[in-house]
Amino acid sequence: MDIKRQRKQSGFSNRLFSLVGIIGLFAAVIAGSMVWLLLTDPVTVAESIDSGEVSPIVQSLAGSIYDAIVRLLRYL
Repeated sequence: MDIKRQRKQSGFSNRLFSLVGIIGLFAAVIAGSMVWLLLTDPVTVAESIDSGEVSPIVQSLAGSIYDAIVRLLRYL
């Protein structure tokens, strides 16, 4: 009795799905951080949108993501 083996998928498709997953995870983190920033610091978001400058939002997002990572590492 011969057992048929399935061929493994190529390395390209595995890497592609991994890349898509990483990009999706990154996008979800950014979207969640943006919602968190909008809820916790609406004045910064409103001023940034009104003035058209993006740097205060980016600084606040980077700060909130950094704080979340630090808290997570302390928890672990």
